[in-house]
Amino acid sequence: MTLPLGLTLRPAGPADAEAIQAQRDAMFTDMGSDVARVQASSVPGLVWLRSALADGSYSGVLIQEGENVVAGAGVLWQTLPPSPRTVTPLRAYILNVYVAPSQRGQGLARQLMRVLLAECRARGVEQVSLHASDAGRPTYERLGFMPTNEMRLTLEAP
Repeated sequence: MTLPLGLTLRPAGPADAEAIQAQRDAMFTDMGSDVARVQASSVPGLVWLRSALADGSYSGVLIQEGENVVAGAGVLWQTLPPSPRTVTPLRAYILNVYVAPSQRGQGLARQLMRVLLAECRARGVEQVSLHASDAGRPTYERLGFMPTNEMRLTLEAP
């Protein structure tokens, strides 16, 4: 799939942390998260992104229109013990998939996902996971993602 005219795809680097965090804030706001919580997580998120982009534990891809980043997605590289389902210890968690409202409906999220999934395959990853918004779920299902048996407990701060 080629990108629409005027758009370019490139890897994200440490200098892109602010743009990625801005998209992350917009993504959570679009999903209906509490604005105060989004704002409270923004600076710590930026600190984390800078570190993770620099040390390679997070890889991202961005789509630009001119100098403006209009879409992006990333993958967090994790190591977990091998299991019968996944013999290799390297896992991938996809996050920060975001397309600016003015660019939606052109297949940009699908293009970003294909790039990230190709990188996962190249690294020998056997299992890729993500959390899907209601809007993103159809895209992920078309790419072969399926619901799993994951459970979660949110702990109260001390």
